[in-house]
Amino acid sequence: MKLYQKIIIAILGVIAVVVTSVTVWATFAYKDANATFNAISKKIERATSPKREKAISYEDRDPITIALLGLDTGGLGRTEQGRSDTMMIVTLNPRQKKTTVVSIDRDIYTKIVGYDTYDKLNHAYAFGGVKMSLNSIEYLLDVPIDHYIAINFTGLSDLIDAVGGITVDNKIDFTLDGVHVPKGKHHLNGESGLAYARMRYEDTEGDIGRQRRQREVVTKIVNKVIGLDGVTKYKKILKAVEDNCSTNLSWDQLMDISKNYVPALDNIKSYQLSGIEPDWMSDVYYQVVGKHRLLNIQNLIKSELGLPTRSELPISDGYSDGYIEKQLYDDEDEPLVDDDTAKKSSTESSSDSSEQTTDEVYDSNGYQEDGSDYQVEAQNIATNE
Repeated sequence: MKLYQKIIIAILGVIAVVVTSVTVWATFAYKDANATFNAISKKIERATSPKREKAISYEDRDPITIALLGLDTGGLGRTEQGRSDTMMIVTLNPRQKKTTVVSIDRDIYTKIVGYDTYDKLNHAYAFGGVKMSLNSIEYLLDVPIDHYIAINFTGLSDLIDAVGGITVDNKIDFTLDGVHVPKGKHHLNGESGLAYARMRYEDTEGDIGRQRRQREVVTKIVNKVIGLDGVTKYKKILKAVEDNCSTNLSWDQLMDISKNYVPALDNIKSYQLSGIEPDWMSDVYYQVVGKHRLLNIQNLIKSELGLPTRSELPISDGYSDGYIEKQLYDDEDEPLVDDDTAKKSSTESSSDSSEQTTDEVYDSNGYQEDGSDYQVEAQNIATNE
């Protein structure tokens, strides 16, 4: 099972794992799960997207989109609003038995809808919470965002404790905010596991190293949640979910998705939307997206949703539909390649080289390492991150 499939199943199915338990306490587990989900279900004052011409029918298995937001707030003493540092748009299409996952770079320069400015996409959450974040993502991709599920980094700590900790092989001895994580193989509790996932500046790879460790931590949590540990410790897991997650999915909608949308997980492809040409504006680092790359990602999601595609973006010398000169650059119109295909291609092309630079390796736990080149943010903008 691939990493993205595990993450999706864990997020949408953690409660279903409990509900479908065949043990004698299954009835009580169902009630606990229902109560937890009612607690995290939050209605946001956000009108149905004008990009949705008709209401979704879950019974008819209409394709839907779900935004997965990882919030950088509340962890290791942080109490401010924070930012949505992890953003993935999941498109579930059970009719065609397909799921598409688009990971969006947090530093993409785009319009912040409702704030009358252009900035990093992840700043939308800091300015206006979930509503502004979803509206800005929807604007960038030109597709409806139907639902969201958000978890903050404190939730990682609580979830690690709930599943009984995780074991990692730490490559760097470091101390972060008073939490020391020594080099070597160690079993980490929630506090040290969160530090392991958040540390950046001691890592020579900067943010890419941090992202790798975050994927590792999430993968190890997921392995326990969907395994026996998830069943035996379901109350602690539900408590961690209740304290650190929010969603606009209702319990009935979740049950409908669990019942009708499982075929969509038969074929999962993941893609990346990031700026190929990084830019500096007023001494701040941004990712500037290629116009063809953005258009192709938009059309990919629209095709999955059964929505009309378009042949070009509405761009002019000035403002047009929100696009401005510095927001996009004129890249080559290349066909989209999913992550697995790109990994395979890069592996084959580097097989004769003694030094791999773009290969990805999966260990027995499904942890994905990515050694691809990445623009590491300079120290002098650390305060903006």
